[in-house]
Amino acid sequence: MKLHSIVLFVKDIEKSKEFYTKILNHSILHDFGNNVILSGGISIWQIQQSHIISKELETSSNSNRFELYFEAENIDEINLKLEQNSITLLHPIQTEPWGQRTIRFFDPDSHLIEIGEPLEVFVMNMHRQGLSPEQISTQSGIPLETVNNLLSI
Repeated sequence: MKLHSIVLFVKDIEKSKEFYTKILNHSILHDFGNNVILSGGISIWQIQQSHIISKELETSSNSNRFELYFEAENIDEINLKLEQNSITLLHPIQTEPWGQRTIRFFDPDSHLIEIGEPLEVFVMNMHRQGLSPEQISTQSGIPLETVNNLLSI
């Protein structure tokens, strides 16, 4: 068995297609109307009210207990795009205790999305701020050998 994709149940397939293609820059691989497969392993489904999944979700209180996590080097550009499109943020760009910059926001169906800087980017940023490899390792929890490899020391 292998993971095929993450499926998000959405209320408005057209609104969700626009969000994932225009805001997050994913492309549509297959569009079957109420079932759309996007690049990056995400599918969005607009489930009909008569479907068993829709009936079960109505009685469940466990929805939206996960987040989609992405990494991007251009987090400031993404933040600007989110602002320009009035996307609801959980929080603006922040630096996590381990040194990574992140932003969290919601898609049109209130699914939580996080974008964080890749490991090599935030390690390099910490180094540019004057932290030694040892300090970076201590703060981030990344093994010193990995920090040194990322910094090419």
